[in-house]
Amino acid sequence: MGSAQKPSIPKGMRDFSPIEMGRRNYIFDVVKSVFRKCGYKEIQTPSLENLTTLLGKYGTEGDKLLFKVLNSGNAFEGVLPEELENSNALSLKVCEKGLRYDLTVPFARYVVLHRNELTFPFKRFQIQPVWRADRPQKGRYREFYQCDVDVVGSTSLLNEVELIQIVDEVFTKFGIRVLIKINNRKILQALADVMGCPEKLVEITIAIDKIEKIGLESVKEELRGSGIEEKAINILEPLLLAQGSSSEKLSLLKEVVSNSEIGLKGIQEVEFILDIIKGLSLNNLVELDLSLARGLNYYTGAIFEVKALDFEIGSICGGGRYDNLTGIFGLPDVSGVGISFGADRIYDVLLGLDKFPAKCSETTQILFSNMDESVINFSLTQIQLLRKAGISCELYPQTTKLKKQFEYAEKNGVKFLAIVGEEEVNGGYLNIKNLETGMQERVNVKNLAEKMLNFFGN
Repeated sequence: MGSAQKPSIPKGMRDFSPIEMGRRNYIFDVVKSVFRKCGYKEIQTPSLENLTTLLGKYGTEGDKLLFKVLNSGNAFEGVLPEELENSNALSLKVCEKGLRYDLTVPFARYVVLHRNELTFPFKRFQIQPVWRADRPQKGRYREFYQCDVDVVGSTSLLNEVELIQIVDEVFTKFGIRVLIKINNRKILQALADVMGCPEKLVEITIAIDKIEKIGLESVKEELRGSGIEEKAINILEPLLLAQGSSSEKLSLLKEVVSNSEIGLKGIQEVEFILDIIKGLSLNNLVELDLSLARGLNYYTGAIFEVKALDFEIGSICGGGRYDNLTGIFGLPDVSGVGISFGADRIYDVLLGLDKFPAKCSETTQILFSNMDESVINFSLTQIQLLRKAGISCELYPQTTKLKKQFEYAEKNGVKFLAIVGEEEVNGGYLNIKNLETGMQERVNVKNLAEKMLNFFGN
């Protein structure tokens, strides 16, 4: 028999421990509670989509990051030698399906497929994993969860305002200070027009989107590499460096795009959103950021990005308005707007800032000792009553020395040990030991549930 296989998982993928799952579920529960409170309903879509659904929706950069799934059986049967040289053509022939890259494109497909069952505007949220064949690094994984909230079938900018309110409330509940950055793709289109290269909008937005990662000089170098002239870059540079208030940035912008109808429309949309936000009591700052681009091709209006102020990490939330995403599936002119919360990055921020509540760890609250088989039925009866009262408890499965059971409880973060022996059974009480303080108390079984509920605050 050969040597045992060394266990491993693919790079950029992770296992989650019980403690990590408790914290992750805390994130999902907070986000869901805010979504539901604002009238959004939950849906789910399959992990696999037809590759034709995914390709071409995320730009050339995004297409490279799609995980393609090889057809079952002899997938390469009938493939011609020349087709082996073109990876895109080959992948379409041997891979009919791919893992979803985000939740927005599957959502657009869902809307078109189920349009006769939906009432518009349709407000949905979705919390599921997505996959990207990216280079793994700190805060960037190949499998990660997104928490998306979208509304489709309405062009009202009040939807953008509501999404900003949702972001503000979610991060207030988490105790994380954030900066909510806003821009508009119409403004970026106008800048491309003013620069004299409207056909280069995609290249411009992809380059600008990297400014925080690679810096201004590298962005300019990438723009030059895309065939954009120096005089055009000189028009863009002062806007990327613009400081001051949102109003001051808008004034500067109006001068640059004064002759662009689409640019002025974008400015008008930003002003409308910011004016309403001023009248709301938000806990976090919302500001215009002219360097914000969001590299995805499908955005057409307002775009958002959220940065943690007290922890160094990439954006933890982002989204925007898409006016015709459903059009690619045969349902034109259905406008939508949405935001995606990056659960994994939010986790890193909460952990780094020590903001996870102690109670979010999923652990047993009371462990019942097992030192004598004759008292097992008594213990199981008390456990049943405590569980009905909403207290998590368990019986140590083996009859063994109390020291070993103490060690088990401490290693698993159990707060209380219920010591049960013949004396306790005959007296109708339990000896409850607080493993954090070391204090021990005799508790009558009649008062046990009430006593423990008072302690745990249930």
